[in-house]
Amino acid sequence: MKKIPLNSALAIAVKAARAAGKIMRENWHKPKRVNSAEAHDIKLELDVQCQALIEKILAASFPQVPVLGEEGSTGDVNAEYRWVIDPIDGTVNYFFGMPHACVSIALQHREQSVVGVIYDPFTDEIWTTTKGAPTRLNEKIVRVSNRTRLNDCVIAMGFSKSRDNLQKSLPHLIRISRQAKKIRILGSAALELVYVACGRLDAYIERTINLWDVAAGSLLVENAGGEFYTRPAPNGKLRMCADNGKLRKKLQIGSLLK
Repeated sequence: MKKIPLNSALAIAVKAARAAGKIMRENWHKPKRVNSAEAHDIKLELDVQCQALIEKILAASFPQVPVLGEEGSTGDVNAEYRWVIDPIDGTVNYFFGMPHACVSIALQHREQSVVGVIYDPFTDEIWTTTKGAPTRLNEKIVRVSNRTRLNDCVIAMGFSKSRDNLQKSLPHLIRISRQAKKIRILGSAALELVYVACGRLDAYIERTINLWDVAAGSLLVENAGGEFYTRPAPNGKLRMCADNGKLRKKLQIGSLLK
């Protein structure tokens, strides 16, 4: 496949993210159709609508690039380039009226993210980056925090709800809660990653997560000077930690993500 100019891809991804975010805002106070409700998750018709709009905008400029998305995939997702999309990250928050959700779009080259865009339509904040470039929040360069002591840090954690995962995670939650300034469970992986990227959080840990939740945010963290550490988890999922580059050993991440 012909090499894709990253700045052009970034511009289109920003356009698509803002368009999907507009739909989120316009439907914020309206009744929302639930396509499926699982024990710990909700799928909305708006998720599908937002992904369809994102795909349409991306395909108008890059028709050859497949899409791997939370609401389905198109084309050969093992191709050299692919878009990775989470149209509404934080759907449960959104459904229950909490304004903490976003649009996440990444372009990957050989399974490595080279463009990252995350848009919060409720604060009108957009985080952007390309491979080798700084991370920007509304065009201003941002960096991870400089905090090194856990008792000065705010740490976000997330959990899948399986018995095995909870049994392994809760002891670490208790340990870190005693050491850190605060623990937060916010419900949007993509926003938690960009909060690390701009220094609002010092680390974010999740034992079981999907690629589309972290494909854009991982690059945004790394290009802001942080670290994104991952291990494979069952069923194609990931275990991950993002931090400011100073906390992995203190958080005992190797043990937590086993």
